Amino acid sequence: MTVTVRDLRQEDPADVGDFAHVRHLALPFILWTPAAILHRLVHTSPKARFRSLVAQEDGEVIGTAQTSLAHDSPEPGQGFLNIYVHPGRTGRGAGTALVRAAEEHLAAHGATKLFAWVLDGPGNRAFAERHGYRSSRSAHFLRRDLTKDTLPPRQPLPPGVELRTAADYADDPRPLFTLDAETMADEPSDVDSEFTDFEAWVEESWQHPLLDRELTSVAVVDGRPAAFSVAWTDGGTLPHSRLRSSGGTPIATAMTGTARAFRGRGLAKLVKNDSLHRARAAGYTEALTGNDTGNDPMLVVNRWLGYEICGTEVRYVRELG
Repeated sequence: MTVTVRDLRQEDPADVGDFAHVRHLALPFILWTPAAILHRLVHTSPKARFRSLVAQEDGEVIGTAQTSLAHDSPEPGQGFLNIYVHPGRTGRGAGTALVRAAEEHLAAHGATKLFAWVLDGPGNRAFAERHGYRSSRSAHFLRRDLTKDTLPPRQPLPPGVELRTAADYADDPRPLFTLDAETMADEPSDVDSEFTDFEAWVEESWQHPLLDRELTSVAVVDGRPAAFSVAWTDGGTLPHSRLRSSGGTPIATAMTGTARAFRGRGLAKLVKNDSLHRARAAGYTEALTGNDTGNDPMLVVNRWLGYEICGTEVRYVRELG
């Protein structure tokens, strides 16, 4: 049996569905939907040279890869590849074939330093190290059952603070773009990024199919968005939700951030708790989020909210040449 690697057929709903299925089985802590996978493939900046690849054996998709240049970083020559193989189809060469194809693609476009997230397990880490990668930072996946226990009660709003949702900015999301750009610049990461293109942000982030504007909470101080908690949902109608072993309907927090001038006032707690209260009232039963292991302030917030660690990934790095 031969494993072959090819580009994802974006015009083929079955192919995109197979990609989402493998991703869900390998990494069930993230919302993988066909619409989201297609959105990233179609709307990522051409400068990123973004590609979605599949490994196929006897007509079955058994492995997936997403690979791109870090086009929004001030440091050139950096690239990403994230490889996930069907847990029941490992050991057949799919991972190695995808790594080879992704590395060749990135190197052809000038990448000399590659970054990959790897699930924190002996087999996965050994695989990365055999291919010349060394471990770097790590991040946790966290989960909270919204049907059990109680969320922290909503706190009284501090003087001068009001709560809104992203839906309130439907006519002009630029204030949220400004906040997103500032908070993303301070996110713990191996690769610095700079958001400078508002139109690209609208296309890639504001119009993302998973963005739930009604459940995205925003703290406003003196008319300015000061903190936000970005909610992603699939509405419980796409294959991802039907595949979940818990049977729950998930909401994922894609980002929680506070502008520099307003940090230390508890606004991250305020907006994330508000978002979860809104989600539970709307019928969502499971909350997912991620946390860099070195981001102590957000770890404190997530513990306060009742999240528990359900998985860990390690960032691996390889220098080409």
